[in-house]
Amino acid sequence: MAARNRAGKDKASRQAAWRRGRLGESLAIVSLMLRGYSILARGLKTPLGEIDIVARRGRMLAFVEVKARESFDHAAEALLARQRRRIARAAAGFLANRPDLAHCQPRFDVILVAPWRWPRHIINAWRGDS
Repeated sequence: MAARNRAGKDKASRQAAWRRGRLGESLAIVSLMLRGYSILARGLKTPLGEIDIVARRGRMLAFVEVKARESFDHAAEALLARQRRRIARAAAGFLANRPDLAHCQPRFDVILVAPWRWPRHIINAWRGDS
């Protein structure tokens, strides 16, 4: 019985984290759109990885990872090197399938989301080749 309760709590915890992440993505999208970005994709899943948001403004194409945590510091710490590599591979796959975006300048951004704060956008948070 205790194992079943633990499994139920784990599932509830994962569902709450998923909802928090989706809310964080929605806030990130609003903040990007208010600054003139067009949203090309959200929750983009590829065989190479997942990209939270693909946004464009002019010739600039941002692959955005959103981290929603209890503080900006915790959110910033949550982006691991292996995630950055996976996002970079997914971005390369996305661009390979979108020749119409070949003229764009890609970059990797992070948007940090914390409760009751406006999202913090970190432009060029890392390079895709690192």
